[in-house]
Amino acid sequence: MTTPTPLKIDFVSDVVCPWCAVGLKSLEQALQRLDGQVSAELHFQPFELNPQMAPEGEDIREHLARKYGSTPEQFAQNHEAIRQRGAALGFTFDMSKRQRIYNSFDAHRLLHWAELAGHQTALKLALLKAYFTEGEDISSRDVLLRIVGEAGLDTNEARAVLSENRYADEVREQEQFYQAQGIHSVPAIIINERYLIQGGQPPEVFEETLRKIAAEDRSAQS
Repeated sequence: MTTPTPLKIDFVSDVVCPWCAVGLKSLEQALQRLDGQVSAELHFQPFELNPQMAPEGEDIREHLARKYGSTPEQFAQNHEAIRQRGAALGFTFDMSKRQRIYNSFDAHRLLHWAELAGHQTALKLALLKAYFTEGEDISSRDVLLRIVGEAGLDTNEARAVLSENRYADEVREQEQFYQAQGIHSVPAIIINERYLIQGGQPPEVFEETLRKIAAEDRSAQS
């Protein structure tokens, strides 16, 4: 019986990035198709699309118009394209609820903590659902603590992480590291610290690329 090829996957992303949600769901499907062939070790790395975002957030239409010059027509077209991609992957984008974009730094601090606790993926998925499907304010500490509990993590410990500003330096260092490596848009998926897959690719693209990387690694070791 063939031993699955180990793959270290660093998924650089933001919890307010819709294409990051698409990319993650695509990657999950690809890994399911490769079950038994690869063994993935998944790490979520921080990237803030809007590190200077005010605490109250910003209307998402106004934000995209100011940042990218998006017209209302372009906004509607882009949202529908993302909604359809999400639906095809089993993920719901509900724009009727998602009216604002928020600062995500506290969410990244909690994700760093969750990795140490062994529950990072559960928290990442819960944060994406809370923001994109339920339209919740993921900069609110009350909301974050509820999400932490829903993801099966210790809310009292999470409260201490938030109130004591834990892992702020570690998150900033990781952000700076990936920016220094040339990562300026997300999602950026780095395999075995050598291969880069950029963007919210379809599952087939992830599957083919991961299969090739695993084959190359097996050849190099034989």
